Parts: sequence; structure tokens; C-alpha cells
Amino acid sequence: MTAAVAASSLCCQRAGAEKSADAVELIVQNDAETLDPRYAVDTVGLRATRLIHAGLVRLDPDTLAPVPYAAESFRWQDERTLRVELRRDARFHSGAPLTPADVVSTIRAFGSPKVGSRHARAVEAIAEAREDGEHAVIITLKRPHGTLLTDLELPILRADEAASPPHPAGDLDGLGPYTVATLARGTLTLAPSARGLGSASHPVILRTVHDENARALRLTAGRSDVALNVLAHSILPALAREPDLKVTSRPGANLTYLVARVDRGPLADVAIRRALAQSIDRETIARTLLGGYAKPANALIPPMHWAHTSLAPLAYDPAAARPVLAPATLHVTLLTSTDRSRFTLGRYIAQQWADAGVTADVQPLELGTMIARLNAGDFDLAILQIPEVTEPNVLRVFLHSASIPPAGANRARVRDPRVDALLDEGQRLTDRDARRAVYAELEARLREQLYIVPLWNEDQVAVVGPRARDFVPSAEGRWLSLASLP
Repeated sequence: MTAAVAASSLCCQRAGAEKSADAVELIVQNDAETLDPRYAVDTVGLRATRLIHAGLVRLDPDTLAPVPYAAESFRWQDERTLRVELRRDARFHSGAPLTPADVVSTIRAFGSPKVGSRHARAVEAIAEAREDGEHAVIITLKRPHGTLLTDLELPILRADEAASPPHPAGDLDGLGPYTVATLARGTLTLAPSARGLGSASHPVILRTVHDENARALRLTAGRSDVALNVLAHSILPALAREPDLKVTSRPGANLTYLVARVDRGPLADVAIRRALAQSIDRETIARTLLGGYAKPANALIPPMHWAHTSLAPLAYDPAAARPVLAPATLHVTLLTSTDRSRFTLGRYIAQQWADAGVTADVQPLELGTMIARLNAGDFDLAILQIPEVTEPNVLRVFLHSASIPPAGANRARVRDPRVDALLDEGQRLTDRDARRAVYAELEARLREQLYIVPLWNEDQVAVVGPRARDFVPSAEGRWLSLASLP
């Protein structure tokens, strides 16, 4: 059941009502599939549930390092044991205090096959969670697992609700700054909570607007207040000239990259992959097609991230690429999404390759069709994006030999023992400095082999009206700063 259908349970409030004078309206592209944090995986659902619920940790909006949230503090007792002290002042929306039993029950529920959470992998490495007095929890791991702190961003639910049937309408008791007030197709209204973590001043309305022109019109008419990453770069200059609107941006924790099947044919040759990379003028793409709201990526982990490694830029050097590519007489397919701007980017890259002697057929595909072809290995090259590089261990899903489809998203079919060993080590270590060193070595290996080619990191770009003038997007594009608007 979708959240929109489940909205009938909230019929006591008029669906689709216009916003109150102090409400802040955020434009989104689609309705949330569900507001139950155990099952939400779509972008709107994930970000909305993080306003309603809270985890033991949250991600620092600048560095993406995990920091205490519902937790007061956390301390590693050894490489497999973490002690978490809970905040004494944390209260659910109902007024119930946060207890160790809530944390233990939540971890068990997320890992329970009966519950069937779509986030079960986040707690897979936990052997046991147990109460330690009135305000602490001891978490014991099956094996050393360095991503545990980031994994503990999972929303904490009340013990008696943690394993309950699905609640797609968002009526599970939460710890976040907002509660669900009304829910209808196309509109979700969140009210500030008097007891949750944070001190929101304004109601928030998530308004679904499918058409891009309609989004721009709502902003210029003052009917909506925030549009984050839902407007084409080409129309941002016109909106910036509107007297009541402001365009604000910050570097984003995302990665757009080029993936090739590296286990067959000419693309198995690293010299060919390097020449293809050298033929892409990423600086010009970022400055023109992306409106200056992107930076060329020189590594897979984005620059603001605590695990980022500074590498020399990937040089645009078509003169060096032509002697390698022209004799190879390559004829390849390049998959992109059907999004107009993505297709344009693909055609621009194909033209640059043509100048170097490569024929590339650009094929725009719906997301489901593209993923099916990638997983089946029915492609040569594709332009893809990781929208949130919040934990460096995510690279395991895209590069480890154990993650070749259908087991994961290693669509390049990388089988490199050194890459596997570094990914395993990065997942095992708990010390941040030691992990940073491992990922630096991994980045150096990936630069050498170019199994996937980092293209650019796109900015988080928000168009805001007067009511939301102080809204600042976080590096991963989430919405928690809505709660701090004056």
C-alpha cells in the first residue's frame, strides 16, 4: 500500500488545503512511496522520514561524519563492541522517553525477516544489542565492522511499535522535529513536534509537482518556498533575477561517473579506458551544460567527505587520446537516462569521443530498463550517479568482486584482488584515520586502473523564497535545516 492510499486514515483533516501563512512549502517531484522508515527507500520517502524520525546518530551536514543525535555519546570498547549512551532529554512525539529497550527492539526489528525491512543490511553485522542500565546500550558485532556508526542513522522506533505491521501513513511514534499532520495524494503536511529532537518553528508542506515549468511558476508566484535539485540548470539564471527568489548552492556528496564493462573486448584495456577519460572535457561540461553548479571529480569520494583523498586532476588531453583510440576503431553504446539533460550530456560526450575516432551510439533508457541491461551485462558504457556518497563503504557495492550482479552493483565486472582486499579492510576498521588511509590507497588503485571514471560532483542547488531565505541544503541533499528556519 502506498502512502497516498493510506492517507485515507487521516481524513479528519482536509486534503490538499492551501498552506497556512507560516508554513514552508518544499517542492518535490514525486509522492513518497511510504512514510514507514523501515521500508522507505525512494528519495522523498527517505528524506521525509528523517524529518519525522531520528537515529542514534545523524550525518554532519558538512563532512558527513556520524555525530550523536538521539545518542549522547558512543565509545568503542573493542573492535567488536560499541557502548552508546542515550540522551536523557530525548522524547518521542507521544511524550514517551527514549529508553534502551527502544533501541534494542528497533535493531532487532530492522533485522527481522518477519518485519522484512528494506534496510535489514544495515544491522546485518550486529550479533546482539542489549540494555546496559537505564540510559545505555551495548552493541556487539559478529565481526569488526567500521560502518556501524553510519548505519546507526537508522530511525529509532518505540519498543512496542518496532515490529508492528507497516504504517505507510507515517503514524509511527517518532523522535524527529516533525509529525505528520495531513497526507493526501500530492501533498504531505508536517507539523512541528513539541517533544521531538530539534525545535522547528514552521509547518512544512511537501508539494508534489511533476512538471518543471509548473515548479518554476509556483516559486515565482510565491506559492512555494523551496525547490531543491528539481529545476534544470538552464532556468536558474532567470529565477535568480526574480526579486523575491534566491538561488543558493553548495558542493554535493554525489558522484556522476562513467562505467564500462571491463571484462571483455577493447574496454578491458586500461589504455583504452584512460584515453576515453582523457577525451572528456569535464571542465567545460561543468561550466556550461551544468551551469557552473558542478565540479570535475578527481576521485570517487567527494571533496567535503572525511574520507576524501586529493588526487591530481584527470587531464583533458585529446591529443594524447587520439593515437590510442583512432587505431582501435571503437563502436560502442553509451547508456543514459531519459532525462533531457542527461541525454544531452551523453550526446556531448559522444561528440567528443567522435573527435578522437570513437563512434558512440547514445541510448536513453527508462531507469528500470537501464538497470536490467546493466545487471545483465548488455552494455559497453553508461553514465550513472551515486546520489549520496555518505559512507565510503558504498564503493564495495560497485567494485567488489562479490558484488557482481545479481549480488550487487559491480556492473563493470571488476575482479581485482587488490581492490577487494582494500574494500574488505575499509569495512573492517573502526578507527577513522586508519580507514581514511585505506581509502586513499583504494583511490590510487582506481585511478591507475580506471574501472569506473569519475566525471563530476554536482552541487546541491536550492531556489528559495523570502520565507525560506536561510535554508541551506546539506552536502547529501537532505532537508533537516528546514527545522532551523526562523
